[in-house]
Amino acid sequence: CGQWLISCKVLPPNHRVTWDTAQVFDLAQTLRDGVLLCQLLNNLRSHSINLKEINLRPQMSQFLCLKNIRTFLSACCEIFGMKKSELFEAFDLFDVRDFGKVIETLSKLSRTPIALGTGIRPFPTEESVDDEDIYKGLPDLIDETGVDEDEELYDCVYGEDEGGEVYEDLMKDEAAQQPKYTENDIRSCCLTEIKQTEEKYTETLESIEKFFMVPLKRFLSASEFDTVFINIPDLVKIHRNLTQDINDSIVNKNDQNLYQIFINYKERLVIYGQYCSQVEIAISCLDNISKTKEDVKLKLEECSKRANNGKFTLRDLLVVPMQRVLKYHLLLQELVKHTTDPMEKENLKLALDAMKDLAQYVNEVKRDNETLREIRQFQLSIENLNHSLLQYGRPQGDGEIRITTLDKRARQDRHIFLFDLAVIVCKRRGDNYEMKEIIDLQKYKITNNPTTDKENKKWSYGFYLIHIQGENGLEVYCKTKDLKKKWLEQFQMALSNIRPDYADTSFHEFKMHTFSRVTSCKVCQMLLRGTFYQGYLCSKCGAGAHKECLGRLDNCGRANLGDSGLCFVSLSLFLFLFSCMCVYSGLPKMQVIRNYNGIPQPAAQDGPPLHIQIGDTIELLRGDAHSLFWQ
Repeated sequence: CGQWLISCKVLPPNHRVTWDTAQVFDLAQTLRDGVLLCQLLNNLRSHSINLKEINLRPQMSQFLCLKNIRTFLSACCEIFGMKKSELFEAFDLFDVRDFGKVIETLSKLSRTPIALGTGIRPFPTEESVDDEDIYKGLPDLIDETGVDEDEELYDCVYGEDEGGEVYEDLMKDEAAQQPKYTENDIRSCCLTEIKQTEEKYTETLESIEKFFMVPLKRFLSASEFDTVFINIPDLVKIHRNLTQDINDSIVNKNDQNLYQIFINYKERLVIYGQYCSQVEIAISCLDNISKTKEDVKLKLEECSKRANNGKFTLRDLLVVPMQRVLKYHLLLQELVKHTTDPMEKENLKLALDAMKDLAQYVNEVKRDNETLREIRQFQLSIENLNHSLLQYGRPQGDGEIRITTLDKRARQDRHIFLFDLAVIVCKRRGDNYEMKEIIDLQKYKITNNPTTDKENKKWSYGFYLIHIQGENGLEVYCKTKDLKKKWLEQFQMALSNIRPDYADTSFHEFKMHTFSRVTSCKVCQMLLRGTFYQGYLCSKCGAGAHKECLGRLDNCGRANLGDSGLCFVSLSLFLFLFSCMCVYSGLPKMQVIRNYNGIPQPAAQDGPPLHIQIGDTIELLRGDAHSLFWQ
């Protein structure tokens, strides 16, 4: 079976299932999350399964692994024509309770017409009494063995670099081969690459606008148009300006201000978060339109021919922006590496930090989209759940436990979904779950019960959830010692997110928060990353911060009042302030949500301008509705 999977390019030739020390357990653990099985079907027949609809990194979440396995089994019937009687059940693989049946199913899959059509030799079903003994101990072995999360099991699976080849093709230099550069010329080469690739990328965006957006406007509904093209017009404007500024810096200013250009553009480029979060939906919408509307399909082909002689479709081009925004820090990294002047090097490092921050922000948005999709899958599978799971933060894990209240009722078999803020306690009903209880983790703390570890038998390993206000708590029992360790770590992470260290330091009151607009950390000035629960918000002064930055904040409510302590702020900024709905010392306070650096300036007799930044809290001392400036 292992050799057949290697021939199907699902496993690499040197995978551990080929080692002399390999056991059936190695293959079982490799296939257990269903990811490689789904890839197997795609290798036998392309597009059998849309890999965007499965979870490529389920991290042994029982729910997500079972969903992947069931997706594989459904495709075996619907695409490969296998009978249900030929298939194993999802728990036969996940719990490895009948791995012999899994091998038998794969053997029959290898003999289907589609599989035989690849020319890959099938493998026989091994039907001998001895083989039964091979599989007997697998369930216990799986329970006792942790997953090696560092192992690269997915090298052959569809990677995250979608569109990479299209991007490289668009950016490549068509000019004649240049002679070899000396070491002194490498820096010039880096600058040329930054300049030329930005020009070509801007041309690509303009091509999308000119050859696709304009002609397709009358073929698509307003909703379809906005979904497919997202914020391409905004990207075009930004990159026209960025191209012009980069060219001016490199050609006319000896690149002395290049670092400042990238620092200044970081805030504008965060709109890539929106683009990257919606591009999957855009491509899905485009695919659906192409399938259902023949006139649009023909128009798309016509547009491609006009844009680039049909070399790249609109679908290809829509992925390019996601590639480009993740290249800036790599380009600057090379430039820093080959810059010798100390001052220039330090300045370029600031630009590099800015673009790294942007790349991390975009990547976190992409990861959050995966997380949101997982949460939606949870939501659809849990009955009696009448509100959104999104309010409970990020999922930390799910799986089977046994639970009892501390007044010692009988233990109950339950499947729990652990989030940052709550535990959704469910009873399994076939492939779905019935919600039984929601435990608000903000009211609990966790305590180990080490005495249970001594029993050394399944479902005896426990820990406590203690109610902070003394109400009846819970005891959770895990199947194995390793699973108890995993659950303790996941519960502790959730509670750490609810009550992080330093949350109340310096008179602040920080809580996890979803920021509706792009926000920078008050401490490190780096972006709060992702699309939901990106960081922590102080309910008193409105400052936002990363979890790891909470211990480095100034006192709550402190504003930079300069030397005099009495400064003036432009009344026009009143539009960008909002009241905290609180009064200290009888004076109203407001939180800044837009930076002001003294322009426009107040009159000299009024005093110095107050330089303020997003998140600062300011006190209003005196203000007239008809006055240009307030004190």
